[in-house]
Amino acid sequence: MNITLHPIRCREPSELSLPVTYRATDKSHLVWYGFLVMKKSGEDYLEAVLQLDEEHGKVRTTDVANRLGVSKPSVNRAMKVLAADGYIEQETYGDIHLTEKGRLKAAQVYFRHRTLTSFFVDVLGVEQTIAEEDACLIEHDISATTMERLASFLQSYLQRES
Repeated sequence: MNITLHPIRCREPSELSLPVTYRATDKSHLVWYGFLVMKKSGEDYLEAVLQLDEEHGKVRTTDVANRLGVSKPSVNRAMKVLAADGYIEQETYGDIHLTEKGRLKAAQVYFRHRTLTSFFVDVLGVEQTIAEEDACLIEHDISATTMERLASFLQSYLQRES
């Protein structure tokens, strides 16, 4: 599947919450791979760290703050929560590194974002900026079942179109 990747900027994240576990029967897409559920802001931070790491090879608090349009103290608070939950590692005033758990979670969120954006642009003809914003809103709330079917449909659609 060929999906055009664009840097994203989701709405301003709020404070992270302590994770809660859900059963596999729940509708939450966050259970896809048995991970703890986190608020949208936590996913936004992980997604930003992943993108910045892929773009620049290193991630600083300032980079994350600029990407998400939040203050450095907000990023520092979020990174402490993500580190405590095992998603990132960061030494005091050092670069931010995703753990294996964090990289997998961030990749899941980014996959949802890219898939939704591609669906909106390539299938529905929505303008790129609007598609990015809408994907940012939906990526956190879409169920695993719907996301899986959407990704499957998009892959088939794009193969037919090429």
